[in-house]
Amino acid sequence: MTKELAIPVTLPTGSMDAYVSAAFQLPMLSAEEEHALAVRLRERQDLAAAQALVMSHLRFVVRIARGYSGYGLPQSDLVQEGTVGLMKAVRRFDPDMGVRLVSFAVHWIKAEIHEYILRNWRIVKIATTKAQRKLFFNLRSAKKRLGWFSQQEVEEVAEDLGVKPETVLEMESRLANYDMAFDGSDHDDDDGPALAPAGYLPDLRDEPAALVEQADAEEQQREGLYSALDALDTRSRDIVTRRWLNEGKETLHELADEYGVSAERIRQIEAAAIKKLRRTLAA
Repeated sequence: MTKELAIPVTLPTGSMDAYVSAAFQLPMLSAEEEHALAVRLRERQDLAAAQALVMSHLRFVVRIARGYSGYGLPQSDLVQEGTVGLMKAVRRFDPDMGVRLVSFAVHWIKAEIHEYILRNWRIVKIATTKAQRKLFFNLRSAKKRLGWFSQQEVEEVAEDLGVKPETVLEMESRLANYDMAFDGSDHDDDDGPALAPAGYLPDLRDEPAALVEQADAEEQQREGLYSALDALDTRSRDIVTRRWLNEGKETLHELADEYGVSAERIRQIEAAAIKKLRRTLAA
C-alpha cells in the first residue's frame, strides 16, 4: 500500500481539539515520497497526490494558526484559511526547486491567514496598502511587549520598517480603537447613562435646514443638467436623452435604424455628447 493511500481523506469536524489531534496523527512524507507525489500532480494532475500532500502538511497549518491566537478570532477559522493557503501552495509547488513543500508553503499559509485577519479584525478595514499590512502585524507583535510606544520607540519602529514615524502613530491609534454597536450591547446597564452612539449622535436626516439644503442642491443639479443638454445639438441631445434619461432606454441599434447610421456611429455621438456634458457641468 502506498503512503498516500494510508492518509485519510477527511478529518473530524465536530471538535477543534479532535481535528487538531487527528491532524498531528497523520503520517508525514519523506522527501522522496513528497517529490514523487508532486511530480504526479504536476504531470498527471493527480488529485489523490494533491490530497496526500495537503493532508500530510495540516499539522504545520495548525502550528502556524496558533501563532495568531491573540487576534480574538476563532482558531477553526484561522486553520481553515491557512489550509486554503496550503492548497494554493501545493498547486504551485515545483518539485524540482530542491526545497521541501513546507518551506515553500509557509508564505502562502500566512498570506491567507493575514488576509482573513485584516478582513475580520475590525468592522472598518484597518490596513489596505502593503505597507500598512506589514506595519499592522509588526505593531501587533510589538504591542504584546511594549504597550503604548514612547517617542523613541516610535522612531525605532519607523526606522526598522522603513516608514515615517507619523505612519507608526496612525497605525498605533487604529490598533487602540475598538468596534462598538450603534445601539449598544445587551449587557449595557439600563439604569446607567446611555453610552452607545445611538444615545449621543444626532440624527440629522429630518433636520429642516439639511432638507432645504439637499433640495436646493438637487434643483441646481437638475438645472445644470438641462442647461448642459440645451448646449448640445439636436441629434446629440436626443440620443443622450433617449439612451440615459428616459424610463424606457433605447438601444444603439434602435437609434441607428431611426437615424440611418451604424450603431457604432451612434455610440461615438453619444460618447462625444457625454464628454461635452461633463465639461459643461464641471465648469
